[in-house]
Amino acid sequence: MEFLIVSGLSGAGKSTVMSILEDSGFFCVDNLPPVLIPKFAEVCLAGAGSYERVAMVCDIRGGENFDGLFDALADLDAMQFPYQILFVEADDATILRRYQETRRLHPLMAESGGLVQAVERERLIMAPVRERADFVISTTSQPVKKLRGQILDMFGPRGKGNGEMSVTVTSFGFKYGLPLEADLVFDARFLPNPFYVQKLKNQTGLDAGVRDFVFACPETGEFLERLENLLAFLLPHFVEEGKSALVVAVGCTGGRHRSVAVTHALTEYIQGLGYAASETHRDMTRA
Repeated sequence: MEFLIVSGLSGAGKSTVMSILEDSGFFCVDNLPPVLIPKFAEVCLAGAGSYERVAMVCDIRGGENFDGLFDALADLDAMQFPYQILFVEADDATILRRYQETRRLHPLMAESGGLVQAVERERLIMAPVRERADFVISTTSQPVKKLRGQILDMFGPRGKGNGEMSVTVTSFGFKYGLPLEADLVFDARFLPNPFYVQKLKNQTGLDAGVRDFVFACPETGEFLERLENLLAFLLPHFVEEGKSALVVAVGCTGGRHRSVAVTHALTEYIQGLGYAASETHRDMTRA
């Protein structure tokens, strides 16, 4: 089990870090009072595997309650409960600029007399947490894309092979409309249609007879090869961009024959590249 406590400076980017962690499969909890951390750990342990990867933010927003963080960590140690601390920071100039741009109030603003003083005071308060942290990340002058890559390198999904992105390949029928969730759409309607072959009409692209018919056409092999080359080029770039899920749609007229056969073959190819790929067939069972 992974139990990650995310802390750090206000305005340093903890919300962005949590979004990246959530995309990576973490169950995320924001602004949990320190006194509840040991109880929450017990809940996770009793979850019978439901909470394998947990990330929670604990920061200065808790006010006086934040003082109990080290007591909570001592309780976790006494429980022999494994955890790690990620501390997110940025330099003062960056934090001040972000607050000026967003016009949000710093949590310590009211009691510190001004934004500069609030930032300085928080850095002093959080210094012991930073020293205790297992990981320290600075978001100063760091674009989100680079931050995402850094977080995924440290806490990315386990056991998903090539990259962190899942790929769904779906077949569909154009006469029923485009899949709204599709990122990429390809049209297989130019291929010979098994619908007009009596013995194949009531079969699907998952049946050997239909697949043989579709792939007996030389254009099908060339079409598939071109799709494979395109996806072999695109997928690593989508991963680098930080995309966590990609939907590739292949359509024919009714979504029963040609698109199903091509989708099945394309899914096997993507799996062979090492991606977590699955296939769905939206309209295959329609009458």
